[in-house]
Amino acid sequence: MKKIKDAIAGLRTFIEEVRIELKKCTWPNRSELIDSTVVVIVSVVLVSLFVGVSDFVLSNLLRLVIH
Repeated sequence: MKKIKDAIAGLRTFIEEVRIELKKCTWPNRSELIDSTVVVIVSVVLVSLFVGVSDFVLSNLLRLVIH
């Protein structure tokens, strides 16, 4: 029973410390969030295009080498 009480007390302490640390965080405002989201979406599209073109070129080169 003592182990259960200690585990609950430890969990409570952990949650309280997390709340204290989250109060110290600075959260982005709406415009910063939108700007960051646009950067992520554009980056994902560019990397996807690069990987897709690279895959297409390399698979065709490999096909030429094998046949």
